[in-house]
Amino acid sequence: MRRRAGGLVRIDGTPAEDERRAAGNTSTQAGNTGTQTGATEPRTEDPGPRTGDEPPPQRTLLTVAVREYPDGDEDFTAGIDEQLSVVTDWWCDPEADEPFHRVVQPELHERYDVERFLHEARVRETGGQALVLFVTGHGKLGASGTHFLQLPKTELRRQLATAIRTSEIVAAALDSRAEHVLVIVNTCYAEAIAGELSELHKEIRQSRREQGSLDVIATCAQDQLVQVGRFPSVMRQVLRRLRTNAQITTPWLSVGDLMTEFESELRGDTERRRHRLRRIIDGGGQTVLTPCLPNPGYRPRRQLVGPARRQVATPAEDIDIWLDRASGRPQEADPGWYFSGRERLNRELAVFLTSPEGVLLLTGTAGSGKSAVLGRAVTLSDPLFRENADYADAVRSASPRTVPPENSVSVAVLARHRSAADVLRDLLLGLGVAPRSPGPTDDPVDLWGTQLDTHLAEPGETLTLVVDGLDEAYEPFRIVRDVLAPLNAHCAPSAPLPGQRGPARQPAEPEGQRRNLRLLIGVRSSRPPAHLAAPRGSAPRTALTRPAVTQEPGLLAALCEIFPTASVLRTDDTGSRDDIAAYVEALIGPKDCGSDSTRRAAEAVADRVWPSFLDARLAGEQLRETTDPAVLAADPRWLDLLQAGTIGLLRRDLRLAADEGLPADVALALLRASAFALGAGIPWSNVWPAMAGALLGRPIEEPDRMIDSLLRRLSGYLAHDHEDERFVYRPVHEALAEILRDPRQDLLTDLSGDAV
Repeated sequence: MRRRAGGLVRIDGTPAEDERRAAGNTSTQAGNTGTQTGATEPRTEDPGPRTGDEPPPQRTLLTVAVREYPDGDEDFTAGIDEQLSVVTDWWCDPEADEPFHRVVQPELHERYDVERFLHEARVRETGGQALVLFVTGHGKLGASGTHFLQLPKTELRRQLATAIRTSEIVAAALDSRAEHVLVIVNTCYAEAIAGELSELHKEIRQSRREQGSLDVIATCAQDQLVQVGRFPSVMRQVLRRLRTNAQITTPWLSVGDLMTEFESELRGDTERRRHRLRRIIDGGGQTVLTPCLPNPGYRPRRQLVGPARRQVATPAEDIDIWLDRASGRPQEADPGWYFSGRERLNRELAVFLTSPEGVLLLTGTAGSGKSAVLGRAVTLSDPLFRENADYADAVRSASPRTVPPENSVSVAVLARHRSAADVLRDLLLGLGVAPRSPGPTDDPVDLWGTQLDTHLAEPGETLTLVVDGLDEAYEPFRIVRDVLAPLNAHCAPSAPLPGQRGPARQPAEPEGQRRNLRLLIGVRSSRPPAHLAAPRGSAPRTALTRPAVTQEPGLLAALCEIFPTASVLRTDDTGSRDDIAAYVEALIGPKDCGSDSTRRAAEAVADRVWPSFLDARLAGEQLRETTDPAVLAADPRWLDLLQAGTIGLLRRDLRLAADEGLPADVALALLRASAFALGAGIPWSNVWPAMAGALLGRPIEEPDRMIDSLLRRLSGYLAHDHEDERFVYRPVHEALAEILRDPRQDLLTDLSGDAV
């Protein structure tokens, strides 16, 4: 999308016209320049007239604002100016990628001024992608029910001759050449134009009505006087809300979004009934996005990898944190933990991703870093990431044996909170195969499973499918049985598949022509009994040999039965103690107290939280906030909290947050609300405060400030994502979510007194 500055196109009267106005009404001449400056000017420079070579603007803002009435009501004039100011701030924001070009109007004193302005501004011929028209001033209903926009020289008893029908102004925009049109009418009795516009709307050709979006909104009921300051004050709040806590992720909004956010700022049922927006013409439906409504809070998402790998890849923000911390290290060649940590695991994953075919099960206890290891492999295999200049030096600095080959991962799917059909659909889409539409009697899993099997049976290059978060899926055992088990025929020579429903599907091509497949699965499991685990200090097992598998029934046991030749790589073996110590040391970063203090603190943490990288992260962030980490790490009270794991660390952070103005019970309610949210997480907007208030048993006071404080002070406990065009939040790990959902956990215990 090309970035361009917003501009103004000025429509001024001729000198002769100005002289005529001066002779007829000297009182309004002084106000004539008032519309050209101050609050009504957008925050962009006037580029002057466009040359013939300059393309016309694709997005245009037009205002018809009448402000200087004979009654001399200064409050009314100030209110009109504030309306124009907020409209300009929204549609002509210079920080936007493509702000609207505003056509600056002259002062409007009589009907002729409006007609001349519409003609010289060529409103009826305005093209481009979007046209927004804002009409404001005094409105009046005639005896026939016709709505008139009043002007300073309007004669009360000669409305047809000296006022102008509001519908004429609106119709000029609706029947313009712009693809999408939005009109906002903010006058007394504005809703009364509905009847007139309903008839005029029929005169617009059908193809235009159906291909674009033509929307008209009134701010005032048909029997209601406008409160000149109400609309701009509420719109200011909506603008602030959209830039902060609404967190809508699309570049445009729908008319329904605007009306919902506007109503959210009105307090009480009476105020909502009186001052809500009213849709006069519905040209696109409640949910259809329109370029006439740019989203003031939109921030483009940084995508480091291709679409087929994004579900599992490491978020850009997480990688940037490690690069920022690495930049402060004494050795410039240190690329940071993300690129250099857990070398053995990353090396074995890279080895697997060079093998011709096979199955690798990456497993470990909750919080032992399975998803982080998988995310690194998926990210570093992506060609877009490898080409990104911001990360090229870090990739080159990592051990070559830990970097998987480019394009060695074909598709990566996250099974968390997904069904078997969801996983199959995403695998097909990632492979570039359009899933067939299921019929009324079709099972999507059978239909799409056959499609996937057919695609994999075709000759071609080796493919790698990654499925992470299997244990967090809605139906994990069905995914094992009906999605993953049939893939065994493509990963290794065909063999009976115990537990598979129906006969094993065989590749359609002869063995010599079939496509090779690597399957990499991330799944949680309990640690094997001590007699099956490698003793501390012994050489770790390689992933490419078959270790003893826990006899505990569960997903891992089912996978090992389905894939008898699979290799198992654990993220929680005894060798991971050293990984945790190095991880915590990297989290703490350089300190004035020296590296010895940092190292002692990191080792103390590793001894107590192993094998949980989740607890190591929370502890490392607490140590990072101290002047001397070794002092805190030697405090018996803190070590007791550390021994309690996530619960102990969370209790300390809740106490510290309370000391900084975020009540512990409020913080806990907000965290619990995120844990109970379905799907990808909970949106901020009105949902998070309402849900947290229900859990707390009372409404949360200043909810936006409380959530903002939570995201700053306890951000380490939350992950973020996007769902249903909203930014959403959830606990950083499912193990933490389980703690927050458990009613038996009293996380507010022992919060009295000073924090350690």
